Amino acid sequence: MTDIDEFIELVADQLGLAITPGDAGLDLHELPGWDSVYLLRLLVVIERRAGRQLSLPDLLDAPNLESIYRLAVAG
Repeated sequence: MTDIDEFIELVADQLGLAITPGDAGLDLHELPGWDSVYLLRLLVVIERRAGRQLSLPDLLDAPNLESIYRLAVAG
């Protein structure tokens, strides 16, 4: 994932959500079609793409996709 736009595209494709980069700052519960189970699916997708594990507690504390992106690219 080279930038937030690519990350949002990945999320939309993998989770089947109709979201755009403009939705990155919305609270997760405000995303169209969001379900809390998506967070666990997203964790698996990100870990596979990044090739490393992410902290589940940090992910659970993330308020939006922008924060999740920052966690995903933090090394």
